[in-house]
Amino acid sequence: MSKSSVETMKREEIKVLDVLEQHAKESIDEIAKRCGLSRQKVSRIIKRLEDNKIIWGYSAIADGELRDFKHYVLLVKRNTVPFDASIKKELILEKLDDYAPDSVKIEDIFFTHGSFEAVVTFYAVDLVNAKKFINIMLEKLEKYIGEYLLLETLVPIRKHGLKNPQIKELVEYL
Repeated sequence: MSKSSVETMKREEIKVLDVLEQHAKESIDEIAKRCGLSRQKVSRIIKRLEDNKIIWGYSAIADGELRDFKHYVLLVKRNTVPFDASIKKELILEKLDDYAPDSVKIEDIFFTHGSFEAVVTFYAVDLVNAKKFINIMLEKLEKYIGEYLLLETLVPIRKHGLKNPQIKELVEYL
């Protein structure tokens, strides 16, 4: 495959990804129209992106209000104790979900580089349940955690790249 055709294919994939991030619920025809590509080409690109695990899945972005959940961000700073093999396996295989009580739903987990080495975003019924979840995690991981910081989200302006459709009503909180 020539360099220009590889570059073209990459540009088209990015175009499709950009549209999917904002309009995944639309039909293939609508997505193709937004991309300026044929329906068949968009279908092939989406299939290839799914097969190559570039697209991990599709999900609804919901306001936690319906479930009476509040959104939290947990920043975790590690200490100097290195992870042993079993704890690496436990963390990578999503055992953190097993630590979460029914009153907590984990949204995202990121290992990061910077002042904090991990970010966990989650929903909890209230601050008490958020702190209970953190205490459970600390019991399991205390020898690896140096410090943490818990933040409660007041107003989500964007989630997963999408503007909050209720932002005009929520602007007074800013």
